[in-house]
Amino acid sequence: MEHDTTALVAEHWATGFFILAVVTLCAVMIGLSILLGGRSRGRSKSLPFESGVIGAGSARQRFSVKFYLVAMLFVIFDLEAVFLFAWAVAVREAGWAGLAGAAVFIVILLAGLVYDSRVGALDWAPGRRTRDEQG
Repeated sequence: MEHDTTALVAEHWATGFFILAVVTLCAVMIGLSILLGGRSRGRSKSLPFESGVIGAGSARQRFSVKFYLVAMLFVIFDLEAVFLFAWAVAVREAGWAGLAGAAVFIVILLAGLVYDSRVGALDWAPGRRTRDEQG
């Protein structure tokens, strides 16, 4: 029984030491930031500041839903590039079956892009009105 405990401690001492070191380092950094951090208060300190520009206007400004839609489509299609990059790295090991799989993947992506384009999901500006719509 004692031999099992000794073997277990010998096997996992590094993990325990790492966890203890991380917790200690975090506590030291938080403590130092409290002790050494600035305490000044003022009108400028309470203003939101981003990228060197002081904000103008309301934080409650409304954006078109199309903005969010295009942003989500960008994230989706950008994420697919990661899968294609992983395929490109392993193209020799994947062989012809990998090429066929990547081709099917790209065709499905292109079909989704064509669909998004046809339903107007990629249109930023409002559509032009025809003479009939103008009255």
